[in-house]
Amino acid sequence: MALQTGDVFGRYELVSWLGRGGMAETWRAQLVGDAGVTKPVLIKKVLPEYADDEAFISMFISEARISATLSHGNVAQVFDFGRVDGEYFLAMEFVDGQPLHRVLKRALKSGMAALPIPVAVFIALEMCRGLHYAHTRTDGSGKPLGIVHRDISPDNVLLGYEGQVKIVDFGIAKAQLLRGFKTAPGVVKGKYLFFSPEQARGEEVDARSDVWATGVVLYELLCGKLPVDGPPHVVMMRVGRGEIPAPGVLRPELPRELNDIVMKALTPDRDQRFESSHAFGDALAGFLYSNFPRFSAMSIAHLLRVLFRGDLVQEGRELPVPGSFLEEMKSWKGSTEVPEPATPLPQVRTRPPRVQTLKPSVTAATEPHPLASARGSSPRMIQGLIAGGLLTVG
Repeated sequence: MALQTGDVFGRYELVSWLGRGGMAETWRAQLVGDAGVTKPVLIKKVLPEYADDEAFISMFISEARISATLSHGNVAQVFDFGRVDGEYFLAMEFVDGQPLHRVLKRALKSGMAALPIPVAVFIALEMCRGLHYAHTRTDGSGKPLGIVHRDISPDNVLLGYEGQVKIVDFGIAKAQLLRGFKTAPGVVKGKYLFFSPEQARGEEVDARSDVWATGVVLYELLCGKLPVDGPPHVVMMRVGRGEIPAPGVLRPELPRELNDIVMKALTPDRDQRFESSHAFGDALAGFLYSNFPRFSAMSIAHLLRVLFRGDLVQEGRELPVPGSFLEEMKSWKGSTEVPEPATPLPQVRTRPPRVQTLKPSVTAATEPHPLASARGSSPRMIQGLIAGGLLTVG
C-alpha cells in the first residue's frame, strides 16, 4: 500500500512527499521521540524494484554503514538506515534551504549571468572541505576506507538559509553502480557531464575524480554553463583531450589566478590535477581571502534569502537581510548585480560577521539537474559510462 502524508514509518511520521528519483522516493518526515520531542529528517525509501536485488541491497547496506559514520559540517549526516515492512530506507539530515542547481537556476532567471565570484568560490571551498573529510576517513585500525562520492553535481549539494554548504548522498553512487549493469542504457540522463575522464572510461576511481567533478561544478557556477555539453561520446572525447575552454574565455573579468585554479582541477591526467580536495580547497581559500577577506557564510545565507524571498513569503517566513547586503554585492569585483526584490526585505542593522561557526542544521530534497540527454551515444560508450559510476539519484 502506498504511503500517505501523516503515515507512521517506523520511528518516523511522514510530513510531505518530496519526489521520486531513480533509486528512491523522498519524504520530509520527523522523528518522534519521548515527551513529544520531534526532529525533522529526510527519508529516502528504496524503490520496490530494487528491494529484490540482493547484490544491490547488500552493497546499499554496506555503504550506508559507512555513510552513517560521516560527521562533518559540510556533509549532510545520515542518522539512521534500516528496513520497515521489508522496505529499506535512509534517514538523513534535513537542511533548511535549496539544492545548488536550483540556486543557480534562480540566479540566472533573476538576471544574473552567473554567481558572483566570491559566492562560487566559497561554495566550492566548502565542498572541498567536506570531500576531504570523507576521502581521508579510516576504520578502527587506521586503514583508509577509500570513500569516493562518484556523483558530485549541483543536485547533490545543498545550501542552507543560514549559509550552510552540505554534500548529500555519499555511498549511494557505489551501490547504484552495481545496479547500473542491469539497467538499460536509456537511464543515462546527463550525469556524464560531471564524470572525470577516468570515470567515463570505467577505470577505478579515487578522490581525484571528485576533485574533477568539483571543478566542473565551480566552472558552471562561475560561467553559468558547463565547460562541455552534448552527447556522451562528444563530451568524453573533448574532456579526454583537454578540449575545455578556460572559464576566463566565457567570463573575461575572471582573475587569472582563479582561472588557473579551475583549469588545474580539470586536467585530464589525474596525476596533474590537485592531489586532493584539501589541496584544491587550499588554493581556493588563498584566492578567496586574499581578494574578499570579509566574505563569510552569512553572505551565502543572505543571497539565498534574496533569491528565494517569494518562496519564503509563501511559507509565511521572513528571514532578515542586512540593508547593506545589496550594496556589498555590488562592491564585489567581477560579480553580477542581484536584482532588487519586488517587496521590501526584513532588515537587520548589523553587517555580516567575518566568521560564523555553523552547526549542522536540519533541507530540501534534491531535484534532477536539467542536463543534456544522452541519446545518440554508442553502446560501447554507454557501457563505459555505466562502469564509471553512472546513477540516477533518488
